[in-house]
Amino acid sequence: MIKAFAVADVRAVEAAAMAGLPDGELMARAARGLAEVVSERLTERDGRRVVALVGGGNNGGDALYAAALLAQAGVATAAVCTAYGSVHSGGREAALTEGAVVTDTSGAEWEALLEEADVVLDGITGIGGRPGLSAEARHMVAAIPETAYVIAVDLPSGVDPAGLVGTADCVFADETVTFGVAKPCHLLPASEAAVGRLTIIDIGLDVADRTAVVERLTADDVAAAWPVPTAASDKYSRGVLGVVAGSAAYPGAGILCVLGALGTGPGMVRYLGPAAVAALVHVHAPEAVTATGRVQAWVLGSGVDPEDTDDEDQVRWIRQALDSDLPCVVDAGGLAFLAPRTAPTLITPHAGELARLLSRLAGPGESEVTREDVLDRPGEHAQAAADALGAVVLLKGATTLVVSPTAHGRPVRSQADAPPWLATAGAGDVLAGILGTLVAAGVDLVDAASVGAFVHGLAADRANPGGPVRALAVARRIPWIVSGVLAGLYTG
Repeated sequence: MIKAFAVADVRAVEAAAMAGLPDGELMARAARGLAEVVSERLTERDGRRVVALVGGGNNGGDALYAAALLAQAGVATAAVCTAYGSVHSGGREAALTEGAVVTDTSGAEWEALLEEADVVLDGITGIGGRPGLSAEARHMVAAIPETAYVIAVDLPSGVDPAGLVGTADCVFADETVTFGVAKPCHLLPASEAAVGRLTIIDIGLDVADRTAVVERLTADDVAAAWPVPTAASDKYSRGVLGVVAGSAAYPGAGILCVLGALGTGPGMVRYLGPAAVAALVHVHAPEAVTATGRVQAWVLGSGVDPEDTDDEDQVRWIRQALDSDLPCVVDAGGLAFLAPRTAPTLITPHAGELARLLSRLAGPGESEVTREDVLDRPGEHAQAAADALGAVVLLKGATTLVVSPTAHGRPVRSQADAPPWLATAGAGDVLAGILGTLVAAGVDLVDAASVGAFVHGLAADRANPGGPVRALAVARRIPWIVSGVLAGLYTG
C-alpha cells in the first residue's frame, strides 16, 4: 500500500531524523537519490544536459546538491535560481565547485541554457508552497522546452501540497521524485495530474507513529482483500446481489451492471427492471435471475432516469431497497432518491452527479454547487457528501476518491489504475456491478470501493491497452484480472 502523510507530519519526522544524523546528511541522501534517478532518465533518453530550476529553501537545496553530483559525474549541468542570493548557500557552492553553471533570471543566459536541456529539474517550491506560481516562476516554467523530460523535486511547483485545491498554474511534470514518503498532492485528484510518474526515495524517515491521510491499494493489497470462496461456500455465503438498473432509454446500463457483477464472482445476481431490459440481460447473462427474492446487497440506479415515471415498479424497488437495512450501492439515477440512512451505503457519483446531489441536500436558498466546484476541490465536496449522508463516497474520475464520513476517522483512499480511454459511456455501470458483488460478499465498504476501482481500472487497461476500450470489453475482462491478481501476476 502506498501511504501519503500530512505535511505537518512529514516536517516532524524529518526533524526527528535530522536530530540523530550529522548536519546535512538527510539532504545529502535526498540529493543522491535524485541524482541517481536523473542519471537513469538521461541514459534512457540518450540525453546529455540537465538544468535545475531552483527556488529558496531545502527543496532548492536538494536540486542544487543533485546538480553538483551530476556535474561531478561529467554531466553538463546548470542551475537557474529564482533569487540568486536567497537559495541554499551550501548547495549553490557545491554546484559551483563541481563545475555546474549557476545563474539567475536577471539576464538572458538562463533561457539559452534551458533551451538546450534534455532533463529539467523543478526545484522551485516544495512542501511549504501554496497553489499557483509567482510571476518569476511562471516565466521560468513557460521557458521549459517541450522536448525536455521534467522531473519535479519532491512535488511539482505550484500544486497544493495538501492536494485539496486544483490549479493549472503549476508545473506539469513527467516524473516526481519525492523523499521518504508520499505527500497528499501525489495521490489526490486535484493535483495528481501534475505529478506524472511517482518515484519515492528512501531517506530513512520513521513514520511508524504517524497516521496516513491518503492510501492507495496495490495489487498485493487487492489480493489480500479479495473474497475467495472455499469448499464450504454456497451461493448465499458468496453473496446474492440485487440489481435495479437500466431503463427503456438506457437498456445497456442494466446489461453492463449485471455483467460487471457476474464477472466479479457473486453467488447470484437478481435483476429487477423493465421486461424488455430483462430480456436483453438474459441474452448476455442467462445465469441472471429476474425474479424477486432474497438478496444481501443492492446496486441501484445505473441507467435509471428519475424523471421517467413510465416504470413505477423500478422506482418502487429503489425506494424499498433504500428503506431496508441492507447495504446499497447507489449510482446515477438512484442518487435522486437518496437520503441519509443508517444501513451501509456506498454512492458512486461523477463530478456532475455529486454537484447535483450536494445542491439538492443543501436545499433552497443555499448556493448551488457546480461541476467546476467539485473538480476544483474534489476531496472537500466528497467529504461534504459523506458527512451529510453518513455514506462512503466513491467519486469517479481519472483519480478515483473513496471518502468515509469524518466520524469514521479513516484515511481517504485514491486509485488511478485506469487509462484515459475508460472515460466512456457504460464504464460506470460496470463499476457499480463490481462494487455490488464485493459488498454482497461482505467486504467492508471502503475496501470494496478501492478494490473495485483497482480491478475496474486494470480491466480497462488490459482490455485494450493503449487505445479505445468499450465498457463491454471491460466487463468481460474482469474474471481474468481477478484471477491474475490472486495468482500474483500483477506485482506491487
